[in-house]
Amino acid sequence: MMNKKEKVIEWSILEYGQWQLYAAKTEKGLCYVGLPGESYEELEAWIQKRFPVASLVENEEALTPYIDELHEYFKGRRQSFFLPVDVKGTPFQEEIWEALKQIPYGKTYSYSDIAALIQRPKAVRAVGRAIGANPVLINVPCHRVIGKNGAITGYRGGVDLKEYLLQLESQNGVWYSENKN
Repeated sequence: MMNKKEKVIEWSILEYGQWQLYAAKTEKGLCYVGLPGESYEELEAWIQKRFPVASLVENEEALTPYIDELHEYFKGRRQSFFLPVDVKGTPFQEEIWEALKQIPYGKTYSYSDIAALIQRPKAVRAVGRAIGANPVLINVPCHRVIGKNGAITGYRGGVDLKEYLLQLESQNGVWYSENKN
């Protein structure tokens, strides 16, 4: 008999070109999109830390709608995601991740733009840490945050993937540039 608190986290692998990314979902939505080259053990450790009583179950069918959206994005046929995400973090992290979803496709914001967006202009470093902790790459578009000087800075998925995603968005008829709000 399942403990009331126990959750089932379903997962599958998204394959696109040279990349294989783990994706996982709760009953509420996508909770994780991993890094290229990441191992199953890394996915398991991440889930264990955030959902200590969860069971991890492979279920390709359950993840298909999410993976389909990501494939459409990679093929340049999707600019936004409609399926729900279920991201868990501190209230500050969740506020930052919500702000990231406001960055339009093909645009980039600086870390200070995000700090200003949440009305905490001095919290730039904390914003950077929260962005680095984003568990759902691509769907929560942390790749659209760059240095104030336009430099492509660190990315949990690696700078190569970040550059690829920004290039992909710029090739689909929308040129990215730093937001000057």
